[in-house]
Amino acid sequence: MTALAPSAVHTIVPEPARTSRFAWLRERGMGATILVSAISTAFGVVLLSATGYLGEVLSATPRYGSSDTMVAVLALLSVILLAVAIYVAAIVTANTFSTIIAGRTRRIALLRLIGATARSQRREVATQGLVVGAIGAVIGLVATTAATVAAIPFLDRALGVTSDWSPVQAVLLVPAAAVALTTWIAAWSGSRRVLTVTPLEALGGSVERSREEIAAGRGRTTGAIVLGAIGVVLLVGGILLGMVSPAGVLVAFFGGLFSFTAVSISAVSIMPPLLRATGRLFGRSVTARLAAENAVRYPERSSRMAIGVVMGVALVVMFAVAAESAKALVAASSGGEPDAAFNQMMDTFSTVMMCLVAVSAVIAAVGLVNLLTIGIVQRRRELGLLRALGLTSAQIRRMVLIEAAHVTVTALLFGLALGVLYGWVAAQSLLGSIGMPPLWLSPTFVAPAIPLIPVAIVIVATAALTLGAAVAPTRIATRTAPVEALAE
Repeated sequence: MTALAPSAVHTIVPEPARTSRFAWLRERGMGATILVSAISTAFGVVLLSATGYLGEVLSATPRYGSSDTMVAVLALLSVILLAVAIYVAAIVTANTFSTIIAGRTRRIALLRLIGATARSQRREVATQGLVVGAIGAVIGLVATTAATVAAIPFLDRALGVTSDWSPVQAVLLVPAAAVALTTWIAAWSGSRRVLTVTPLEALGGSVERSREEIAAGRGRTTGAIVLGAIGVVLLVGGILLGMVSPAGVLVAFFGGLFSFTAVSISAVSIMPPLLRATGRLFGRSVTARLAAENAVRYPERSSRMAIGVVMGVALVVMFAVAAESAKALVAASSGGEPDAAFNQMMDTFSTVMMCLVAVSAVIAAVGLVNLLTIGIVQRRRELGLLRALGLTSAQIRRMVLIEAAHVTVTALLFGLALGVLYGWVAAQSLLGSIGMPPLWLSPTFVAPAIPLIPVAIVIVATAALTLGAAVAPTRIATRTAPVEALAE
């Protein structure tokens, strides 16, 4: 034993010394988190810059210069959209770090075995979140500010104005700081799995909690119930307040944040029944049955992939339904004949809003691609075992694609339902107090209307995204020889 001890120490201890302090930045998932932070910051910088520039142009225009209402509305809209983007980025980042931690289970358990504490490991993960968040925030801030500086002269010429507005302002540091801090908090939240890793798990590999382990924990369920109750109260309050004032939409907005946070937290409980319901759509072949079982065996893995799709779909559909419901209300109030000018205005507004909200959908899409890649690579040992048992590489690829499609279809349907609900709440809380002809009575009931073309675009885009995201990492995983995969 004494002869073996030095060599054992030699193989374990010097390795970190030979490794760069920031080698973890090359770990799968970190690059995508930096991209998410950069997109979120860039979006915030664009919104604040656009608000400042338009405010400067409007104040210099005699027709609007005496009123600050439009500038205030633009500023409020910018804050709301920025808050939505940061919120989506936080959920994506927390899910990414949760998946990364699942892949680090063996390493964390080994460190625990030689004396490291769970809290020190969690602080390390949170620090990594702050670093990648800060890197992404700086990249987004610098790149977008430089692009804005270059774009101002072209905007002046296009609008026929001469503005003295400078895009380099201290207020642009706000979205950068908010994104960096949010990424730090999201990494801390996503690393709570560290606290449950035991030294015995050093013998295993990537570990996701099973359905039984999730059911044994009640803290998540309690938190989701509390947040969900607050969200429902605010949503109902927004609808009731909207019957007397358009300000009800602000109350409903916070109701949407609280309620969707509850959905996100409780996704591990919500998604399995939905996944079982949609699993029958893919047939009863061996690969289809394996894919269906994989989707529900480890609910955390499936729910992390699904919640990004749910968010992206719900956001885009929400604005589309709200705009379509407003158009339908005006058409009904005028005897069924839609006003062409109003419809054109609403179509333009909804298109602009959906393009802005699409940034949040892109953030969610990056999260989906990232989680699919990390998850499949971390499952090489599992896939190697299936190949050793007789499944071909083609069957493995088909199984993983069906599993990804299974999760995506379920999340798509769930997101569509939430989007329609939130869209109707938004329209009702905003327009409920506005009297409509011929009686001009209020409150007004706004019937939900679903625009078919935007919904079809969302469905096609989601399907294409999932297919493209799953193909490449599946090829990487199946190229590994079964013996080599089992040895990992």
